[in-house]
Amino acid sequence: MKKLCMILPLALILCFMVGCQDKEAMAEVEEQNKTMVQRILAEGDKRGAVILDEVCTTDYKMYWPSNAEPINLEEHKELWQAFITAFPDLAHTIDEIIADGDIVSTRETVRGTHKGEFQGLPPTGKQFAMSAICLWRFKDGKLVEYRADGDMLGMMMQLGMELKPKEMDE
Repeated sequence: MKKLCMILPLALILCFMVGCQDKEAMAEVEEQNKTMVQRILAEGDKRGAVILDEVCTTDYKMYWPSNAEPINLEEHKELWQAFITAFPDLAHTIDEIIADGDIVSTRETVRGTHKGEFQGLPPTGKQFAMSAICLWRFKDGKLVEYRADGDMLGMMMQLGMELKPKEMDE
């Protein structure tokens, strides 16, 4: 009985120590993932999609509301390059960043000046500011999944596009 009384507190202390180490390790991973997101956006604004080759897994997927299916790494690089070409001063500002385990969430403001063709719209020279909410999922320090939802309609309207109703069939 005396041995049990001595072993039980030691076992509890050991469990507490392991639990604290797990929390500390998770907090460190979350900070690394947040730093990776900041790096992706900062370097992506300067160098374009090249950063994605360095930070993404080979089975990486991006989800965008206007696409029915997720796009792969190569398609995401093409999309990013189209943005950089159309808006050479593209800049992401992280307004809020939160990490929980292997997922990082950002609330961002994306800005740029329309100096190249974008989705059939010739350059207007107009500036835009678009809000976006993004989820970034990491595995072993690499980005495996990215989900973005931005105000593309508001962006296109700032660039001079107009929204009008479809012609009604009579």
